[in-house]
Amino acid sequence: MPALVAGIVIAVPVVMVLLAGLFDGAGDAWTHIRETLLLRYLGGTLSVLALTGALCLLFAVPSAWLVTMFRFPGRAVFEWLLILPLAAPGYVLAYAWADLAGVGGPVQSALREATGWSARDYWFPDINSLPGLAFVLACTLYPYVYLTARSAFVSQSVCALEAARSLGAGPGRSFWSVALPAARPAIAAGLALALMEAAADYGAAEFLGVPTLTFGIVRAWKSFGEPAAAARLAFVLIGLIAVLIVTERWGRGRAGSQQSSIRWRHVSRTQLTGLSAIGASVSCLVLFLAAFGLPVGRLVWRSVETGPGAAPIWDALGNSIILAGSGAVFAFILALMIVLAARAKGPAAFFARASAISGYSIPGAVLALGALAIIGLLPLTLSGGVALIALAWVYAARFTAAGTEPMAAALARAPASLSHAARSLGASPSRQAFEVDLPIALSGAAVAALILFVEALKELPATLMLRPFNWDTLSVRAYAYASDERLAAAALPSLLITLAGLVPVILLSWQLSRSRPGETQ
Repeated sequence: MPALVAGIVIAVPVVMVLLAGLFDGAGDAWTHIRETLLLRYLGGTLSVLALTGALCLLFAVPSAWLVTMFRFPGRAVFEWLLILPLAAPGYVLAYAWADLAGVGGPVQSALREATGWSARDYWFPDINSLPGLAFVLACTLYPYVYLTARSAFVSQSVCALEAARSLGAGPGRSFWSVALPAARPAIAAGLALALMEAAADYGAAEFLGVPTLTFGIVRAWKSFGEPAAAARLAFVLIGLIAVLIVTERWGRGRAGSQQSSIRWRHVSRTQLTGLSAIGASVSCLVLFLAAFGLPVGRLVWRSVETGPGAAPIWDALGNSIILAGSGAVFAFILALMIVLAARAKGPAAFFARASAISGYSIPGAVLALGALAIIGLLPLTLSGGVALIALAWVYAARFTAAGTEPMAAALARAPASLSHAARSLGASPSRQAFEVDLPIALSGAAVAALILFVEALKELPATLMLRPFNWDTLSVRAYAYASDERLAAAALPSLLITLAGLVPVILLSWQLSRSRPGETQ
């Protein structure tokens, strides 16, 4: 029963959006969007997904292979430095890169000073463009692919690689013919996660002026004032995400390989020397600087330069802690119910787990529309406590899946003999859940709670749509300052969001480095 309740609580906002998209009457706004903007939104989303996916693979797979299989100067540091971009939301990197690479930014200013050119005398990549958005999203999302690829390379037995080398294959051919096909399912899973996050992005797309479906959903609700039109656009976006999930599952089922050897051999890294070692270090350094070092360094510089008085944020910080904390507690309770129910392996447990995964794949703007549809059916108005409860609900529906994994991993490490002993002593399923499984699952609770809190802290579109009047959070304040071209004022709240995200990222990196006992550096 608890698992069924958790699944329904998570699924209701999504179901409401689907029903609204199917049955609500369409007004003039939907006619206008369908005839003039729908193809533009769909084309923008597909183009962003294609470019972001290609850049994520280019950034992530070679770097994961380098730090896993070779020794070169700085390898141990780059191994976790390359995960750090995961801490920065896409809209934060968009603000920082727009400030860095704009006409008045330090990069172009230095170029003009060095050459004596004016702004019209040269071509420079425009960050306010579709390729610019894809670059920014790839910078913050490639760690999904990097982590899954690195995990796959680390867990591969080296027997197959050694067999390829003994047959005369060089490092390049061993990578393309043996390691990459075996790691393909894991890479596809990471890429699917990255693309779902890219499809859900609103802040970076809106700031850089690229029309996407999520951009259109918020605009249809905010500018046109027609929730039914927004629900129909959300329907299209949910269909696109469903195609992504099905494609990833299909690819996972038909690709990859199994280890044929039962012997386990640790990775024996090859020592790079000369130009190869320099090239490996430089490529990892350039990737880290582009994805994290330069934009976050620019935010730090702007914050120090302008001082904290330029952007009063303490009220926004308090609101963020209250909202993110409420959402994290709600999601944590749901995640705990799902993890404990998963031991029973019944249909309710499967439904709850599927609901949590589906909620995580749906953009916050879509879930916010679902919450608005529910409020519209009740004698309630979106203000005060109702808005806060609705936001906490949307956060829980969106991020519960992120909290289930650490607790499920803690529970999976427990020996099966504990459950067998409890049953043999006559413990009922509920007593076993509370007295045996719950204490074990709570050993992963700190990581789960931290991840849930940070994810809720970074959420932008749902917070924009549902927050009570005059109740700004750090993400909303950063968005508002950046939208008003006050990038210096946006720096401090953006930096605080990124700093909060660093803690779970460092914990994740530490856990991954300990995932293969006995590994040598």
